[in-house]
Amino acid sequence: MNLEILGITVLWIFLFGYLIVASIDFGAGFFAFYGRVTKKDHIINGIINRYLSPVWEVTNVFFVFFFVGIVGFFPDTAYYFGTALLIPGSIALILIVIRGSFYAFGNYGSKNNVVYLFLYGATGLLIPASLSTVLTISEGGFLAEKGHHVLFLAKELFTSFYSWSVVFLAIVSVLFISAAFLTYYANRADDIEAREILRKFALFWSPPTILASLLVFISLQRHNPVHFNNSLDLWWMFLLSLIFFFIASIFIYKRKYFGFAFISVILQFFFAFFGYGASHLPYILYPFITIHTSVTNATMGTALVIALIAGLLLLIPSLILLMSLFLFNADYVKGKK
Repeated sequence: MNLEILGITVLWIFLFGYLIVASIDFGAGFFAFYGRVTKKDHIINGIINRYLSPVWEVTNVFFVFFFVGIVGFFPDTAYYFGTALLIPGSIALILIVIRGSFYAFGNYGSKNNVVYLFLYGATGLLIPASLSTVLTISEGGFLAEKGHHVLFLAKELFTSFYSWSVVFLAIVSVLFISAAFLTYYANRADDIEAREILRKFALFWSPPTILASLLVFISLQRHNPVHFNNSLDLWWMFLLSLIFFFIASIFIYKRKYFGFAFISVILQFFFAFFGYGASHLPYILYPFITIHTSVTNATMGTALVIALIAGLLLLIPSLILLMSLFLFNADYVKGKK
């Protein structure tokens, strides 16, 4: 495995980690608000808050590693994506600030303020929607070079069926991943009433997840035929993703093996996410940036790969420790601590 492939693989692992951890966090915020509106907060919000309290501050660690790594390893991304993401990136940054601020206000200030909870829940859906534009833009067709300047074709982005299908997929995936995890979490806490509500959420959002995935593939065929044809060569990864989706849905439906069901959800998105990434290579931003032509020098690249792998080896044990102390501690999960 050469340096470029190793570098982009490590970066993709960080991004996948962010996808899973952030999805649980973002969806939990939305479900907490939904529980308040439907007067079911006394049933499900205790479980949700016990999850959010220890992890909400560390969610963005994966994203920070990825962002620093992609700019350091492939410097051209800063030039091209810096222009393209000026609007959606700024929106996402503002939403992240709002989300963090109002979570703090809602939990350490006015705990019963429904406006704070609404802002926290709404931003949980708007953030992945805005960040998903990165993947959309990477498919090409939304940037143009004019002389020494890069032009962002905003009209094409906001009127593209492919763009909106990716946004739809981002939102429903967040809700499905989060509901699947919280169902398992409630079951571990022996909170059957909360589990049943969250289980219904997981089952409700599972069909839209597959529908959105199909829409993305259909629209990708028209938007970027090269990427679509490459993805057909990796059909087995997407087939495995579909198989794990059905395994997770069946276990959740039958109220069995909720932990294995959530692992199946992770594997579902793992194969889909890495299948998408592998079929997109060698392009990072079609057709301007490839992993071969835009990589930094070998010395810098080697140092970055070592630093990223070291960060990954440090981050994963830290998360395991966090989960053992809080998320999977029997007394904490059941609200005894």
